Amino acid sequence: QVQLVESGGGLVQPGESLRLSCAASGIIFSNFVTAWYRQAPGKEREFLAFITRLGITNYADSVKGRFTITRDNGKNTVYLQMNSLKSEDTAVYYCSAQDVTVSKTVYWGQGTQVTVSS
Repeated sequence: QVQLVESGGGLVQPGESLRLSCAASGIIFSNFVTAWYRQAPGKEREFLAFITRLGITNYADSVKGRFTITRDNGKNTVYLQMNSLKSEDTAVYYCSAQDVTVSKTVYWGQGTQVTVSS
């Protein structure tokens, strides 16, 4: 059974930082590209960043320079370090894992709420 479990969300003030974690189980982690997305109320899900097993990364312009995606292949975990948070970063944050071998299946976590407010 495949599971992606996010953690680390919460309520922070503008300018503060948070680190999200996403622990994967039930998959061969090295076969997957992992990514973070978010969805704010009333908006579509937005891509934030991805990272391959070799550490190649790509970021959305909206978070480039503030957010950093990393992964620990030994722990089957992907992280999102979020700095200089703004109120517009308030959303539910999701991790995903896409099989880059044959099936191309995409798995999603259940999401973790991040609220940035003074």
